[in-house]
Amino acid sequence: MNQLRIRTLAALFVLAGVLAWGGARLWDALGTLPSVPFAAPIVLGAIAAILLATALSLRARLKAQREREPDAQGVDPMMAARAVLFGQASALVAALVSGVYGGTGLFLITERADVPARASQALYASLSVVAGIAVIAAAVLLERICRLPEDDDENQPPTPTT
Repeated sequence: MNQLRIRTLAALFVLAGVLAWGGARLWDALGTLPSVPFAAPIVLGAIAAILLATALSLRARLKAQREREPDAQGVDPMMAARAVLFGQASALVAALVSGVYGGTGLFLITERADVPARASQALYASLSVVAGIAVIAAAVLLERICRLPEDDDENQPPTPTT
């Protein structure tokens, strides 16, 4: 499984933001603009909380397993792999969604800040961007916690067999 790259997430965020800003300008020229849902930052925040809780739980279980505590629960490798996969997918989607809300919010702040209804939409968009960044941070933390230690056997020459 490949590791998440911050550059990829940042590029996806910027690309989605630029496209959303251009789309918002075009949509506004037609006389309307899509609204930012009130639930967007709530849903992204919930995903960030789930990822963070999973990361902290796995970290505690791995630490207990490493220190050979008597009642330590082991970590199923498939469960850890699924958690990392969920985190990576969440980070990619959060980068895309945050970029869209960021571009839309930037348009609302720069072009339509005088309309009171658009000010609240810009606030929801800003909160969505912050929550999306929290999802990305929690996903990166989860990935770092579940990283396998480096193999020391690779540096040693193979032992001859007879």
